[in-house]
Amino acid sequence: MENLSMETLIGYVETYGVPVLKAILIYIIGSWVIKKLTGMIKKVMAKGSYDISLQKFLLNLVTWGLKIFLIITVISTLGVETTSLAAVIAAAGLAVGLALQGSLSNFAGGVLIMIFKPYKIGDLIEAQGVLGVVKEIEIFTTKMVSPENKLIIVPNGAMANGNIVNYTAEGKIRVDTVIGVGYDEDIKKTKEVLLEVLTSNPKVLQDPAPSVNVMELADSSVNFAVRPFCKPEDYWDVYFATYENCKIALDKAGIEIPYPHSVEIHKEG
Repeated sequence: MENLSMETLIGYVETYGVPVLKAILIYIIGSWVIKKLTGMIKKVMAKGSYDISLQKFLLNLVTWGLKIFLIITVISTLGVETTSLAAVIAAAGLAVGLALQGSLSNFAGGVLIMIFKPYKIGDLIEAQGVLGVVKEIEIFTTKMVSPENKLIIVPNGAMANGNIVNYTAEGKIRVDTVIGVGYDEDIKKTKEVLLEVLTSNPKVLQDPAPSVNVMELADSSVNFAVRPFCKPEDYWDVYFATYENCKIALDKAGIEIPYPHSVEIHKEG
């Protein structure tokens, strides 16, 4: 009985011992190779100035792909039939894909955004009916902060398939304001006063030069298009300062900004 047990044990070792040793060896060497490959890929992407979010995503994708391939190879070495396993994985992937169509759309949108870079972190953009500064670009969503300091989260599928206005990309943005004065006021003098307001603001760019032009002959006022250029991060400062300083300068120059006048009617008793 002891001899039989020993023979059985030796048979098990001969049958399973070598494949198990091979599987362990393949796993150890494969893990080392994966580590070296991902390290090389990381260095290449760092030298290529890839976006940080894109680097992390691609690195995770490659790492998990190689690990899955390694695991299948190890299982195959142990004598397990991998054809049926691959079929099960494919069927499970199809089922998950159908269940997560929206998420996959956002995933694909995130990949496209990271590759083509229509915007980056810190850009002021307008998309999907919202305006804000990009705070974070994730694989499924883009996070923005609105001028009211509200956090806005937009799915990347919608971002990738919609219109995007990037106010930061060109490094300068035009501020559109409208100032109205009375019909009796001198147009040339008014333009000089308004232009002086723009050129005296240090946050207003001189190239492109700011402009002041008659925009409209309205019912009770002559409206001027007052248009300075500035850096995107200075937009709101220039916007509010333009209105405030124009009012102060026009008052100082004696130029009237029209407003409704109430008329009092006195009846004699």
